Amino acid sequence: MDSIFSYGGVQRVTAVIAKELAKDCNVTIVTLDNPSAKDTSFYGLDKAEIQYRFFAYPDTPKWKGLLCKAYSYLYRKILPQNKLTSNWYSHSSFPSEKREALATELKNGGYDVIVGVHAPLAIRLSTCKSQLKGVRLIGWIHNSYKALFGAGSLYIGPELQKHYEYQLEKLDKTIVLCHDDARKYHFPVQVIYNPLTLEPASPSQGNSKKFLAVGRFSHLHKGFDLLIEAFHLFAEKNEEWTLDIVGEGVEEALYRKMIAEYGLQERVHIHPFTNYIQSYYSDAQVYVLSSRWEGMPLVLVEAMTHGLIIVSTDLPVCKEIMGDFGLYFRNGDVKGLALQLQAATQLDWERKSAKAKEIACRFEVAQITDQWKSIIYG
Repeated sequence: MDSIFSYGGVQRVTAVIAKELAKDCNVTIVTLDNPSAKDTSFYGLDKAEIQYRFFAYPDTPKWKGLLCKAYSYLYRKILPQNKLTSNWYSHSSFPSEKREALATELKNGGYDVIVGVHAPLAIRLSTCKSQLKGVRLIGWIHNSYKALFGAGSLYIGPELQKHYEYQLEKLDKTIVLCHDDARKYHFPVQVIYNPLTLEPASPSQGNSKKFLAVGRFSHLHKGFDLLIEAFHLFAEKNEEWTLDIVGEGVEEALYRKMIAEYGLQERVHIHPFTNYIQSYYSDAQVYVLSSRWEGMPLVLVEAMTHGLIIVSTDLPVCKEIMGDFGLYFRNGDVKGLALQLQAATQLDWERKSAKAKEIACRFEVAQITDQWKSIIYG
């Protein structure tokens, strides 16, 4: 994976699964992290017997890089996009020096199974497949199908979307995070939900009158701009409830500007990430997911295990996780979100809270790890 020693939902999920698998398997994490970043207390990795390998790609000679770029341009702009030209592009976009170095690193580990975390590393695995004979290669996709392959994707340009699917198909398994996504791939994939990755704190008492949202402040993704605007509409008719947003990232200045412009400084509070996010769940009453897209929003499970009511974008994966439990609004609909914030304040807390905890039990780590083991031992 790209990084295990940094903050992020993918890192946390990977660490939890790795720690569970390490009870029965020899587990190594090959990471592109700089060795100086190593901190095995991150996500409790120091509590498991896991090996770490730090890998860095070698440079490609300038002349070869230019040739590779030339073919890459032809593939993106001119050539027909089929499996043959996609295979050629997989080599031009991943020159032999880098490919050989990665294949050598992985062969030297003597692994039975290798999991490429995220789509880019999964297709690197597929490019090395001929050099990794006898090893089961698995891609673990953490973005939703729409985020990767939909119009306006921030991850894969339209000229490379067929390429990604052609290359993922070459792997022994591709794991996705929900059944709605699985139906959209043109080849068979397997669904494994992400597990609950934290030890719950005390459940919410349901009397704080606090909304909570958690996530990275990346461009557009989590929709915190929509949430602040919706809370502004909600606050015009409500003087009691407050909103806590926990996270960090490039859009923090935008959010603070919006909060100031709406005069909400006393009611909307931004907090930095913490390793003990449970305290925020325990203190909240309603969790709000305003994301424009999600792979598998684990924050919903974390919130429900603390007994929180959920207001959520009507993303298929959210409905798959919660069914009719969630209070849904149409993706991007600020007024609809404001109405659901109001609705959440009027629900039967005890009944909804008990239902939340019941749903969360389906995502316990032991159950999810058993599904991974069935693939590894299969």
